[in-house]
Amino acid sequence: MNLLPTITTTDVQEQAPRVAVLPIGSYEQHGAHLPLITDTAIACVIAREVAAVYPVLQLPPISIACSHEHGTWPGTVSISARTLHAVIGDIAQSLESSGIRKLILVNAHGGNYVLSNIVQEANLNEPRMSLFPQSREWGRARRAGGLVSDAHGDMHAGEIETSILLHAEPSLVRPGFETADHDGGERPFLLIEGMKAYTETGVIGFPSYATAGKGKAVLTSLVDDFAAHLAILGA
Repeated sequence: MNLLPTITTTDVQEQAPRVAVLPIGSYEQHGAHLPLITDTAIACVIAREVAAVYPVLQLPPISIACSHEHGTWPGTVSISARTLHAVIGDIAQSLESSGIRKLILVNAHGGNYVLSNIVQEANLNEPRMSLFPQSREWGRARRAGGLVSDAHGDMHAGEIETSILLHAEPSLVRPGFETADHDGGERPFLLIEGMKAYTETGVIGFPSYATAGKGKAVLTSLVDDFAAHLAILGA
């Protein structure tokens, strides 16, 4: 497993990238079959795949973010939205001091709502920052992968997350995903009640449908869609 970039300062100097990609995940429960680092691992996998195709600087991830909907589930750790906002601002400022003025946030955790506000603020005067993947790109990736479930039903530790890891980092997937499906139904008060009101296992989704082939197709679709984000930033 090689989720962290291993480039040297000389590599970066020779590449002279104009855009950096920052993976952002979480450290939260993903049922019994996926690790606490699932979202971080997926963000790193997407960033790794993107950096293999496009001339961008892959950064190490922010691995603890906003997972408050998981409450006190064992192992889950969160930071505040204010802290996440500040950390990303500091990273963007540091990158700018070295000549990299464009930043793409590669987010793999739906609870990091503050990222949209961060990107809006960063682009007030000129295109400087983007958020990837967005819902439209996840939707295309689901269709490309032939996923059975939809984004609402397959919210957490389900078909898409398990498929991506089965393809990219299979050692992270434990046995039992084949029987871990759980339909969380409508979740009107998720922000108030948290995940535990809608699942006992921590899973809301259908991991039994997951395959490595689906995960590969999902990632291929996402990598293709990344080009539009570089274009809109003028990079």
